[in-house]
Amino acid sequence: MTEPSGETAPEAAEPTEDLPEEAAGTPAPDAAGGPDSAEEPAGGPGPTEEPGTGGVPDSPGRPDAAEGPDAAEGPESGEEAGDRSADDEKTGSAEEPASAEEPDSRTATAEEPESAEGPASADGGNAEAGEGADGSEVSEAQAELAAQRELRARIEARKAEKSGPVASGAKLSGTAADLLAAVRAVEGGTASGSAFYEAPEPAPRRPAAEPAPTTVVRPPAPERPAAPAPGTTAAVREVLAAGGAPEALAGRVAAVLGEGAAPALREDPWQLLAVPGVLPEQADGFARALLGPACGPGDPRRAVALTVWLLERAAVQGHTALEVQAVRAGLAGHAVPDPEQAVEAAVSEGAVLLFQEEETAEEPDGDEDVEGASAPPAEREPAAPALLGLDRYALAEESLADGLARLVRTAKADVWEGGELERAAGGHGLVLHTGGEAARAEPVALAAAARERGLRALVAVHADGGRRALGAAGAEAVTVAALLSGTAGPGRDEDGALALDLLVVLDAPQLDVETGAMLVESLPDGCRLVLSGDPEVLGAPGAGRVFADVLASRVCPRIASRVPDPGPLGELVSGIGVGELNQVEAPGKEVVIVPVRDAGEAVHRTVQLVADSVPRALGVPSEQTQVVTVGHGGSVGTRALNAALKQRLNPGPGRFGGYDPGDRVAYAPAPGRTVSGTVLSADAEGLRLRCGGEELLVPKERVESALRHGWALTAHQAAGARWPAVVVVLPGDAAGGLSRPWVYTAFGRAERHLSVVHGVDQALPRAVAEGVAPERTTRLRPLLEALLAADGE
Repeated sequence: MTEPSGETAPEAAEPTEDLPEEAAGTPAPDAAGGPDSAEEPAGGPGPTEEPGTGGVPDSPGRPDAAEGPDAAEGPESGEEAGDRSADDEKTGSAEEPASAEEPDSRTATAEEPESAEGPASADGGNAEAGEGADGSEVSEAQAELAAQRELRARIEARKAEKSGPVASGAKLSGTAADLLAAVRAVEGGTASGSAFYEAPEPAPRRPAAEPAPTTVVRPPAPERPAAPAPGTTAAVREVLAAGGAPEALAGRVAAVLGEGAAPALREDPWQLLAVPGVLPEQADGFARALLGPACGPGDPRRAVALTVWLLERAAVQGHTALEVQAVRAGLAGHAVPDPEQAVEAAVSEGAVLLFQEEETAEEPDGDEDVEGASAPPAEREPAAPALLGLDRYALAEESLADGLARLVRTAKADVWEGGELERAAGGHGLVLHTGGEAARAEPVALAAAARERGLRALVAVHADGGRRALGAAGAEAVTVAALLSGTAGPGRDEDGALALDLLVVLDAPQLDVETGAMLVESLPDGCRLVLSGDPEVLGAPGAGRVFADVLASRVCPRIASRVPDPGPLGELVSGIGVGELNQVEAPGKEVVIVPVRDAGEAVHRTVQLVADSVPRALGVPSEQTQVVTVGHGGSVGTRALNAALKQRLNPGPGRFGGYDPGDRVAYAPAPGRTVSGTVLSADAEGLRLRCGGEELLVPKERVESALRHGWALTAHQAAGARWPAVVVVLPGDAAGGLSRPWVYTAFGRAERHLSVVHGVDQALPRAVAEGVAPERTTRLRPLLEALLAADGE
């Protein structure tokens, strides 16, 4: 019975339907908690419904709940008041210059509202304001309007009196008067324009004493990108309407294509593919509506746009480049008549880049050399297939490779006493460290030892949850995003480099190529970099596989930790890492398997575990239990699970863009980075969240695209963070999305307890044994090998 409730969860457009019921006094928890309570034991509804009713965020007594309807009705009901305030402002501005000339009229005006409230007055104006023509009393609003009409009449009369020309500059003196006289002389022809530059230069000022140079400069946090101009958005909206595309896309199109978005779309309608979420079929329909029969599947503009779109989609899957044959096959799948010519056109126009590794085989000697020379060029195959890529990822990989090589070459070798990791960090500028969750203590200890040596050392993590976990253990850390933005960390010197001698990056597998390039570019010459992480977890959510490529290139020391993860959970996850799904002893209920038969039962059991079973049996509250599932869509994806969990844990109409105070949310401030938090309130600027110990504002224009409910996450979103209890949901239709890295990552998010809602039968052990994640096509490894392998690293 819970599956229908999950499908009919309140969305952003539905809250208005619930508001009349709420205003009428209909209790929200009855509808939200009904399906779950119907399947619980007889004693269940009492305690389970009580938290739901206590957690309703939209009670009439709360100020936040009152903001939603008021904010929606404000502009309409306040239109007349806005016109009135504008008239008052005009009145005040016109009255000020003349107030000294007519003090009596000003005094009378100020007294009019007061006299209008009195019974009667001998003054004619006040009598008009207080009574009608027949002697009947008028309302206060009518009296105010009458006073405004009188003021407008006086203003018009003053304007008529002062309609003649006014001599400008009559009250100027000194330099201002001389400047005005010079301007008039040039306008009258009695002086030349060069007279402005013939005046003697003023005596130079005595330079002030310069302050001492600052060694550390902390840059401000990056500003929110400016919204497109209203005129640009309006012009794009007209083009979209002409092509039959939804006008709601206007803001996104203007943000992606810039000020010239409207003419660019008219000239090349397939540029609509640059907007995330637009499919080729939709762009084709838009182009046909704008261009008519002049366009076709072989249009060169379409071929170039589709080539770029294929590479952008590949970047979402982690690739920084694609083989040429794969791109040609993708173009053929979208009915491009000549894929080879389409690729050549995209390369010649500079939309994509072509990479061809040179052949490295040695030339044969003697007769073999002659035979090789006589062979036709078509028979000589390259050492590696040709690749196509976008310039942003190509530049990022090349910059990252150059930066890593710079750190390797500029670090001064030193002898550090200590363990294997410390000795390697002392002698090299780049060191890799691998291990599980327990092994994170080793690089953290390395940073502490470096500080004792007088070095400026810092630990950076991927997720804010990892930072809080280290803080609870007594170790300071910052997130990589905060370090790059300048909101945390040591700041930067005058050259823009971070003031560091050693940087330790945990969760290094989560570094995408663009973030890695920015991070390495920010490190000064001679700084040591230690990349630490578990190579078995899922890769970065963005393009690239920095940690895996550096590991595979073998250009720096690699230290493998020997510290195992403890307890039944550590034993289970370690076995998955080597391809074995073992049955482990769990005397403290560290691991619990909950079998289910279908999607509806999976949703119901998940809600029951989070809301009742785990808090009752283990003492872990619901807010410290995280649900992890395979994807966002489907009958047991994050959307369905979050809808069911909201109905049970925090029911409400979703009055703030689909969210209520108290909702758990997942906020993506940038692609590939997820921050977990709780909704506090909403105002005209957007939605306010509490993430960890900080408050964040999500602008209202980004709520729909950057925010989701966060009781349930995907494994990619959960990577880099851990929770006391985790519920991993594996419904029957999720078998195709399972792999060993996915299972390893999802199961490894639990600190104390793991519940597995199991409905995939033998697909789980098969995925652990055989399910290898798809390889990503990147260029970082050959770039590093070319730069550093010759140095004997």
